[in-house]
This record gives sequence, C-alpha cells and structure tokens, in this order.
Amino acid sequence: MKQFEEDLFSEKDKIAASSLVVEGSVDTRHGPILYMEDVSVSFDGFKALNQLSLYIDAGELRCMIGPNGAGKTTMMDVITGKTKPDTGSVFFGQTIDLLKMDEPAIAQAGICRKFQKPSVFDALTVFENLELALKANKSTWKTLFFRLNGEQRDKIEEVLATIGLTDCIQQRAGILSHGQKQWLEIGMLLMQEPKVMLVDEPIAGMTHQEVERTAELLLSLQGKHSIVVVEHDMEFVRSIARKVTVLHEGSVLTEGTMDEVQNDPRVIQVYLGG
Repeated sequence: MKQFEEDLFSEKDKIAASSLVVEGSVDTRHGPILYMEDVSVSFDGFKALNQLSLYIDAGELRCMIGPNGAGKTTMMDVITGKTKPDTGSVFFGQTIDLLKMDEPAIAQAGICRKFQKPSVFDALTVFENLELALKANKSTWKTLFFRLNGEQRDKIEEVLATIGLTDCIQQRAGILSHGQKQWLEIGMLLMQEPKVMLVDEPIAGMTHQEVERTAELLLSLQGKHSIVVVEHDMEFVRSIARKVTVLHEGSVLTEGTMDEVQNDPRVIQVYLGG
C-alpha cells in the first residue's frame, strides 16, 4: 500500500510538473527546444502542411529549404501563432504549448521572427531602433519616464558590436544600406533576448560582401540562440548549415548535411533539378 501511494503521488508530481510554465524558463533537458509533431494546415482544401514533424535543438542553426509552396512560411506562421493548425502539437521545450498562446505571448516567451523585408524605423537612429526594441516594460506610464540604465546601455553596445554597426550608432536607419538594415533588424531581435530566432531569406538583395558578413553574423549567434533560417540560395546555405531540412508538399522530405541533401535523388527530382 505504501509503495502504491508513493507511486501515485510521484505520478501526480509528474503531471503537475508537465503543466507548469515558468515565465522565461524553457525546459530542454530532453533535447529539442522546439517540437512540431504531426502538424497539418489546410487552406480551402489545399494542404499547406501535411503531418509535419520537426525538432530543433537548443543552440542549433538549422537551414530550411524547399520549392515554392513547400510550406516554409506556413511552418513559421504556426510556430509564431499567426496560424493555428488543424491537427498536431507544437511545443517550446517540454512544457510550453505554443498552440495555447497568441502571437504576443509567444514573442514574449522567447520566439522571434525576422521577415524577408527589413522593418526598421527609418526616421530613428540605429541606437534608437535598438533602444526601442529593448526587452522592458512597455506600458504607457513606464515608457513616458523610461531612462536607460548602465546594463541596458551595455546591452545595446554589445548588440551593436555583434551586428557590426558600432560606427553607425547615430546614423538614421533610413540611410543604411540594405544589408545594414537587415543586420539592424537582427540586432532588434537580439535586444529581445530570444531563445529561438526564425529568419526568412536574410540575404535577398544583398551584395556579395554583405552576404559573407551575414553568414559570419548568423554563425556567431549559434550556440547562444536556436536559429531557423529559411533560404533559397544554396551557396549561402552551404556556408552556414550543419544540418539542412528539405520541405516538400508540407512535410519533411529529408534531412542531413548539405552534401547528403544535394545528392538525395528525391531532392534532385523535386527541388534542385536533374
């Protein structure tokens, strides 16, 4: 009887622990920081995602490729709460059910998304853009009387150095090059202290030099953040990826190194061409 009671209470403890979400805490003790399992999404009869299962490890830099219509954008929409799936589960760590959260709550929990077109505030300086993105209480009263403290200034300087814009600190964002605007927006995400960053086609429209700098930037962030990069440029993917996931018709076609993916007959047929 005593053993039965111990087992019973032990099971209750497990159930309680599995439903407990501590703000700012993501349980990755069992590996992945982001789980998508058997996720399906349909739009007017078209299956954008078809029982998609995806697992991203903590600190990993993962590249996602696939032809147009493969489901890459819908996948990011589901992760960030913009789209609710018809079926499946999406978890942030072991305990945080993303399907029970809205977009602001997911962003607050530590999942940030960068779209293809940079969305910075052109009339503000680089410094002001980063200051505005600072993770802090954004209530009206707090904002009116907000003053940077030393730790926050240090954070901005650290991010400026990371994105390579220290020399542009007082420049208006509107006069930055396209590549610099992309880096500034990545910096604005970093100010939010994200655990997972979803980055959509970061090098579109960049010069060769800017592409190289972007690769260096993303590589410098792996280990500190989990980064999912959606990209079409195979050279760029090869330069940053250890693991590549290929989507096709809303599900994972294959995963592996860039060499493994490029030599997979299924990938050659559906994406890379004969």
